[in-house]
Amino acid sequence: MDERQLRILRELGELGSVTAVAEALLVTPSAVSQQLRLLQRTLPVPLTERQGRRLVLTDAGQALAAAAVDVETALARARQAVEEFVGRADAEVSVAAFHSAGAALFPPLLRALAAPGRPRLALADEDVPQEDFPRLTRVYDLVLAHRLDHAPPWPATVAATTLLREPLDVALPAGHRLAAKRRLSPRDVAGEPWITVHDGFPVLAVIDAIAAAAGRRPRLAHRINEFAVVAEVVAAGGGIALMPRWTMRPHPRLVLRPLGGVRARRHIDVLCRPERTARTAVRTVLTELRHAARAISRRDAEEEGAAEGAG
Repeated sequence: MDERQLRILRELGELGSVTAVAEALLVTPSAVSQQLRLLQRTLPVPLTERQGRRLVLTDAGQALAAAAVDVETALARARQAVEEFVGRADAEVSVAAFHSAGAALFPPLLRALAAPGRPRLALADEDVPQEDFPRLTRVYDLVLAHRLDHAPPWPATVAATTLLREPLDVALPAGHRLAAKRRLSPRDVAGEPWITVHDGFPVLAVIDAIAAAAGRRPRLAHRINEFAVVAEVVAAGGGIALMPRWTMRPHPRLVLRPLGGVRARRHIDVLCRPERTARTAVRTVLTELRHAARAISRRDAEEEGAAEGAG
């Protein structure tokens, strides 16, 4: 039995005919009769009987119709609970991010949502290979993920919103011979020792592109995923590396130089299961993430404009 069948049985007891039930529920009499037959098949005793030309409820039917009132009441309360959950502006929203996105976006997000009545954040860091980010949407409401500019799109099972398309620059020690150049080519950097990520992480594909463009395979001296650690190793002379332009704090002993000749850019996307955005609190957090990302883009544009003006 289901809710619709119980509703029809209840209406039959109150209205007294299949035709009246059909008119009340805006369906055909044959549809009403079909649902009553399906309901009857699930029970061992008759629910209806004929009295002349009228179809009326038996004692068992009347008992079930009375129970249907309780069922409809419970379902109405359940729907109301869901509506209240979906509509709550101050509900908890869980957000996961890979390290550099978390460092750049978590602080402004926390500041934006600090006022009473705003969503409560539950933040987490998740450093996983690119193909594993969609699976995290089972655990978190929103997942900040990264993929390279030319990588395949995220699967259709998740909704994706791009926050930033961030260039990846070459990080060099401040005194490195290549630091004097304003822009680097694959041939410039292919002969250097590299600090790069572990297999399965997007940045490694740019190293492959450098190798193809330069006609030689760079030497991968160190494998480190955390960009803050990479920055310290580069500054100490351990090699050069690709670093995100916007989401890493400037390091006093490093310089970043753009890389030409290859596509060196990553998307920072927000992934979620589509049904999560039905919640008011989740939509609010997603909006604030967009605002934080736009602020990062504007700040970079202003800094580039100031640098060009000074030059």
